[in-house]
Amino acid sequence: MKKNNAISLARRTLVGSGLGLLAHWAMPAFAATPSPPATTRRTLRLAVVPQLTPIEMSRYWSPVVDALGQRGIPCELVVYPSIAAFEAEFLSGKADLVFLNPYHMVMAHRAHNYEPLLHDARALEGVLLVSADGPVHHIEQLRGQRISFPAPNAFAASLYIRSVLDTQHHLPFEVHYAQNHRNAIRQVLLGDSQAAGVVKTTFEKEPPEVQQKLRVIYTTPPLAPHPLAAHPRVPRPVRAAITEVLLGLAAAAETQTIMAGIQMPSPVLTSYTKDYAPLERLKIDKYVVLE
Repeated sequence: MKKNNAISLARRTLVGSGLGLLAHWAMPAFAATPSPPATTRRTLRLAVVPQLTPIEMSRYWSPVVDALGQRGIPCELVVYPSIAAFEAEFLSGKADLVFLNPYHMVMAHRAHNYEPLLHDARALEGVLLVSADGPVHHIEQLRGQRISFPAPNAFAASLYIRSVLDTQHHLPFEVHYAQNHRNAIRQVLLGDSQAAGVVKTTFEKEPPEVQQKLRVIYTTPPLAPHPLAAHPRVPRPVRAAITEVLLGLAAAAETQTIMAGIQMPSPVLTSYTKDYAPLERLKIDKYVVLE
């Protein structure tokens, strides 16, 4: 699918602020809540990494867009069908706001000085999955086998795991990129791949019957989680207002599920220097693939 088509799809299936949400996305209004110190008349472009299908990502993120719109921060939600297309969005500097993986954060900071605002308090972990009733129990048993990943630059699910397989295990294997985490998991369930690398919290979104069919044979060390970041052109008062809205969603009992849906149930403030600059020392640039 061409990038323009992806954007059109996103605009048709996502509901921006001011248009209201479908009934099953409805959320409490903020009428009784004081307005944030800053609003913006310009609609901000919010791009999110497509960990799941575009429809699923829009379902999780549309309530966030609606909440920001109710507080005077209109946003247009953009979801791409592939991580590669999403990368072009922030590497070109088009997105005003972007939810992205930790190494994408490094790439976005280098390219356009994007700055992280919030991330979840939980650390990010990637896992390597195999069939629960299959013969593979150890990484060495994957020698020469086909392994699926969401995309080349999915950090914990692909970049980090591929670097471990190469540098620590010197393991030759066939790489398959499935475009998102759910597709990578299905490759193992269908028997097309012997293993799949995914983010642990994304795997935990799978139905119990799916999780029971898979076994974890490797887990990455705890890593800095996915942040929501802002382009430098977004004024600092608006960034502060966005942060206030999201922290408020997490604090209110009636909207906590919204933040849980975007894998940020316990958001905390972050900074590039503290949480993401250290990732530059991992020296995994040679595993980055740009299309």
